[in-house]
Amino acid sequence: MAKNTIPTRDQVPATDKWDLTTLYKSDEDWEKALSSIKPLTEKVVAFKGKLGESSDSLLACLKANEALEKVIETVHEYAGLQHTADESDAAAQDREGRAMMAYAAAESDTSFFSPELMSIPDEKINSWLNLPEFADYKIFLQKELHHKPYILSEKEERILSLQAESSETSYKAFSLLTNVDLQFEGVHADGEEKPLTQSTYTTFLHNPDRAVREQAYKNFYKEFVKHENTIASLYAGSVNQDIFVARARGYKSSLEAALYSNKVPESVYRNLIDTVHKNLPTLHKYYSLRKKLLGVSELRHYDVYVPLVKDIKCETSYDEAVEICRAALAPLGKSYTDILCDGLKNGWVDRYENKGKRSGAFSSGAYTGYPYILLNYKADSIRDLFTMAHEGGHSMHSYYAKTNNPFMSYNYTIFEAEVASTFNEELVFEYLMREAKTPEMKAYLLSMRADDILATLHRQTMFAEFELKAHELVESGTPLSAQVLRKIYRELLEQYFGPEMVFEPESDMEGLRIPHFYGAYYVYKYATGISASLALAKRVTQGGEAEREDYFKFLKSGGSRYPIESLKVAGVDMSTTEPVQAALDVFANLVAELEKNL
Repeated sequence: MAKNTIPTRDQVPATDKWDLTTLYKSDEDWEKALSSIKPLTEKVVAFKGKLGESSDSLLACLKANEALEKVIETVHEYAGLQHTADESDAAAQDREGRAMMAYAAAESDTSFFSPELMSIPDEKINSWLNLPEFADYKIFLQKELHHKPYILSEKEERILSLQAESSETSYKAFSLLTNVDLQFEGVHADGEEKPLTQSTYTTFLHNPDRAVREQAYKNFYKEFVKHENTIASLYAGSVNQDIFVARARGYKSSLEAALYSNKVPESVYRNLIDTVHKNLPTLHKYYSLRKKLLGVSELRHYDVYVPLVKDIKCETSYDEAVEICRAALAPLGKSYTDILCDGLKNGWVDRYENKGKRSGAFSSGAYTGYPYILLNYKADSIRDLFTMAHEGGHSMHSYYAKTNNPFMSYNYTIFEAEVASTFNEELVFEYLMREAKTPEMKAYLLSMRADDILATLHRQTMFAEFELKAHELVESGTPLSAQVLRKIYRELLEQYFGPEMVFEPESDMEGLRIPHFYGAYYVYKYATGISASLALAKRVTQGGEAEREDYFKFLKSGGSRYPIESLKVAGVDMSTTEPVQAALDVFANLVAELEKNL
């Protein structure tokens, strides 16, 4: 695997692939499971109109539904992992497609469940919930019933479900326009013209040649400006859809509608923005430092991503990276590191790049089988070591969640998901800083960590503020246009980047190219996630056995609590501003250390 040539999937040794036999022993076994989905669905449908008859009837339906959901989850996991390992594999594409069709059909056939559950009188169902035979389903039912105030009649719910596919039109059109139809002028770099795409754009902004960065930036946004009215209209359509659903269900705002499911108070969202605002002088100081270190008379928007410290050349084999994770994560105890490192070496991970394999990295697991990890590990990239620790954090969170909870309440929320992963990154950073042998390595690590926290905390908060402002304008009666959206975003750019930054006329087009905005009120979770993880990393590494056990209570809680409550168990209260402020203090210390080292 050290060769420069990229192997085909069949050339990859089995030891470097994930072991999917914990899901199904063979494709034939998968086919049998797929074919069982329809009869399992029919068993659930047999209870339509009978849920409220007795506790026995509801319990039997829940058990039938659990059996169905387990099979659907495992079938989809197996097919999806095979497809991501080689997207050119026609058989894998076919399996994933059939898995999705089976899932959609089952969802449609069993859609009666929630409205019918809500129709059961509160007194009756609450008495059933306390019966011992409902222990494995109590949390699931309580979370379902949490939505009762905003569940409509069966007919109204059907109308909303029928427009679900058309509600995705704005995002689908945006994705096709920006990823397929937009044609960017090339960029002159290294003596030749190179293609500029959505994928290569970031690479050009990391180029040490400022002329290359400037040309890439201007060519990129010039194409977006040509289509500004179309893109603004698509985003406005997405915002209008969010507000339509919120109003149809009776929420007072789209923000409340987005946060209600996980019982996240609106104050968490607004306090995040307010706290970051109060700490913007430190961010402005960082950009002043960046201007000074780059030696430019004016700091431009295309100067903010180029590394301040050149990459450190070092080789870390996959097995060596595993052992670094073992040492760095030692504060979590031998049991944690043994389970993780054994998994990293034996079957959890698809390690290296092969032709057709999806780029990047992820952790994905079902209740059955390993908590799998996809990597494209490269020995010469320190970032890939951090990625291993990050995805390992996700997988260990999943491991503890499913081994300590029943199926119907094991899955944790996105609000919690980024905590365990970025927690591990912080411990790896601290370990590498202690082990760093040269000032250059320390400076490199400090610069990389500062940029990572900035991207996850400050930048995502700015995005979250843009989303909130856009939605609130429409909710107050102001329609969105390209001019309105660009004005909002330019004001945020100037506020967050500070007086040292000189923006281009097209800089505010950035706000119209972010795909995450089509899934409203999502990005703030990155900022809250890293805030919680930094607070917990400090608490665990500076504390004792009690603090570590609190963290494990969080990992083990899975979906048994709402996210604010599960993080309180770990020792951090995200309903206050303290964790966000503490994370911003960490960033301030990194900037001070970086200034001292450089």
